[in-house]
Amino acid sequence: MTASLVAGLTTVAAVTANAGAPSQLVAIPLWIEMVAIVVASVSGVLTAREKKLDLVGAVCLAVCCSLGGGLLRDMTLQVGNVYILNQPLALPASIITAAIVFVIPSLIEKQDRLIAVLDIFAVGLYAATGADKALVYGFSPLIGVVMGFFTGVGGGMLRDVLLGQTPYIFQRSNLYAVAAIAGALSYVLLVAAGVDHMIALIVCVVLTMSLRFLSLRYDIKSPTEVDLSRMAEHVPHPRLHRGEGGGRPRGSTLSAGELADRRERTLADIERRRGEQRGLMRRFRRTKR
Repeated sequence: MTASLVAGLTTVAAVTANAGAPSQLVAIPLWIEMVAIVVASVSGVLTAREKKLDLVGAVCLAVCCSLGGGLLRDMTLQVGNVYILNQPLALPASIITAAIVFVIPSLIEKQDRLIAVLDIFAVGLYAATGADKALVYGFSPLIGVVMGFFTGVGGGMLRDVLLGQTPYIFQRSNLYAVAAIAGALSYVLLVAAGVDHMIALIVCVVLTMSLRFLSLRYDIKSPTEVDLSRMAEHVPHPRLHRGEGGGRPRGSTLSAGELADRRERTLADIERRRGEQRGLMRRFRRTKR
């Protein structure tokens, strides 16, 4: 009986261990990961120089921008490895980049366009990897989209919080956070449809970059202060605003002919009143005489 009990406990332990065993995470070439980390770190250093921070501040912001989103994801999911600890090159790459750019800013002074392209590329890449980890560990598709969003823009959000300002992703601007959400959503949907993970990652990155650049090209910005109740007040309702004689609803637009006719009647009425006033004045003067 003791042997049976031990065998049963062993079986339960094996089942429990295998239940949380994930499938393979999407394989991304190491050099692409390093490019994303370096570009995100540069963004943090530029912000630090703009805010007149010292080298320590620049390094902290660089690490937050490049690795903060993944750290936020890993702390939230609490499964698997923590990327910043598991990848030995991640943290040194961010710190070295921050130190070099802080000391020699001329290296990136004229690279604004390239940095912008690589920055949104990194956001798309992070969005795909964040969603991928959530799906691999058995979380729902919605959690996958949320984790992709956190991983893509969480670093910038942490940077702004450390600086004591409203996060950029919460302000009205050209599509950035929305692009990350769309990219993560596309990755989740494609993976759910059985598409290869690497193809889904490429689609996620392309979609994220495309939405961002289209919003910049056509100045598409996220809406603010939307109030549908106010919009409804300006919509005419035939039954509520129709007069007793079945006239025109309030708020409707008059044609050019109707406006001209109304103007003539108004001018004629004004002229008639003026004539009446002149007649009264003449009679008053005669009476005075």
